Amino acid sequence: MKAWKTVFVLVLPALACGGGMSIGAGGTSGGIGIGGAMGESKTKYSRDIDEWHKGRIQRLKADDGWLTLVGLFPMTNGTHTFGSAADNEFVFPAGAPAHAGSITMADTVFTLTPASGSVMTLAGSSTGEKPVPFVAGAKVASDAHGHPTKIQMGSIQFYVIDRSPNTFLRVKDANSPVRKNFKSIERYTVDKKWRFDATFEKYNPPHPIKVPNILGYEDDAMCPGRVTFEMGGKTYHLEPIAQEGDELSFVFGDATSGHETYGGGRELYCPMPGPDGKTVLDFNKAYNPPCVFTQFATCPLPTRENVLPFKVEAGEKAYGDPALHMHD
Repeated sequence: MKAWKTVFVLVLPALACGGGMSIGAGGTSGGIGIGGAMGESKTKYSRDIDEWHKGRIQRLKADDGWLTLVGLFPMTNGTHTFGSAADNEFVFPAGAPAHAGSITMADTVFTLTPASGSVMTLAGSSTGEKPVPFVAGAKVASDAHGHPTKIQMGSIQFYVIDRSPNTFLRVKDANSPVRKNFKSIERYTVDKKWRFDATFEKYNPPHPIKVPNILGYEDDAMCPGRVTFEMGGKTYHLEPIAQEGDELSFVFGDATSGHETYGGGRELYCPMPGPDGKTVLDFNKAYNPPCVFTQFATCPLPTRENVLPFKVEAGEKAYGDPALHMHD
């Protein structure tokens, strides 16, 4: 998941922020919008949440979803060989050619050289129905400033990701055992009491914050504000760490973290605030980050400001060991 490194720019009624943080396969508020029909039946509401979660699982299980992650290789300046043979620097899954090629890093410039006989195409690109072949020696882009150049090689896809100060080659395989063996994710019972009307409060000026991640370092960022909500007569708040499309994304912890839910926190989206700053936080849509499924993801952890002092008994429960990546 891409670390958020750039500054939000707040212009109400719209809110814009930089960065390309890739929050794991949740997203799309879908079904319940700002000021949703509070008079609707709980049954209808539960069906909407179930439908949203069905879409979340479909995205997770996609051919290039988070369940397909199989490699995360640190890169430094120089040439790195890759393939399924053990004598490569980056050892790919068995479906790759024994010696598939090499990738050279020169600061922020990356050059890919397929080996003779290795068939590589640009993932997601086609001319008619034919994939676009990758030209040997061509430059590939990382995700530092947008979408990376994704290379397809059979069931395997790989690309360069920037997690400053580090650079990695990320590898996915549609035939990943994790994907093949995935069944389901246990959830709390849907309960509308965990859906809150909320308000975005602008910071003027924006506050500098540090966003920790499972790689063991922190990203400096500027936060434009916080989303506040009330529960039990008390006011609580969460600070967004990224914007994706027309939604704000959060990583939060609570009193279930490391027990009933993942120790590294859960993720949540909310609709962009309207002209009056109003939005909705629906914890029934809280979901696990990619790091619960694979050791090859790069996930942010909750900031101290985003650790709630009560149990959020809504959304997804732990997948595997809940104490994994427990964050103090």
